Amino acid sequence: MEELGIGLWSWSLPHPEWAPDDLEGDAGWERIVSSYALGGEGLVLFDPLVEDWDALDRLVGRYGPPAVLITIMWHVRSAPEILERYADASVWAHEPAAEWVGERTRYTNTFEIGDELPGGVEAIPMRRIEEVAYWLPDHQAVVVGDTILGHGDKGELCPPTWVRRSESFEPARAAVRELMERKPARLLLTHGGPTDPKALELS
Repeated sequence: MEELGIGLWSWSLPHPEWAPDDLEGDAGWERIVSSYALGGEGLVLFDPLVEDWDALDRLVGRYGPPAVLITIMWHVRSAPEILERYADASVWAHEPAAEWVGERTRYTNTFEIGDELPGGVEAIPMRRIEEVAYWLPDHQAVVVGDTILGHGDKGELCPPTWVRRSESFEPARAAVRELMERKPARLLLTHGGPTDPKALELS
């Protein structure tokens, strides 16, 4: 794990289900994915894919049972194993996506936009497929699942095809613009790792 700030960590691993076609001509998602942990009055994990359980055990020993926050239904990752390993762990699903999350893992809590979340985190709607980003006020940072993807040292919007047939991509683009109006100090991308917001290309 890399400590990004006091009580904030990131780590990256190859996704076990990734295939070369997922790169979609350099516009899709790359094999290495990132996860984040926030420690304070409790421990919050964001889209956690875990291999080094000893390191996570140490954080749990320090901060207590983890609360897992999922950005988008496909990112449950190691949530089932976390629920099994740690007594009183919780998995939180955005209410509109709870049915789809439940097809991939058991969850213990649901939330709507505006609800109080573990760690003082704020959920922000990304307006595509019920995805949410998570604002970390103490770090002026935001965890983003799929709508922003990291490629090398830059961030780009996900392909416009990554919406339902009934949706337009413009609401997602507007959501990113509104997110950037908060002037985050750091983008914590689950596809691409910690990224400088100045490296985000919105075109």
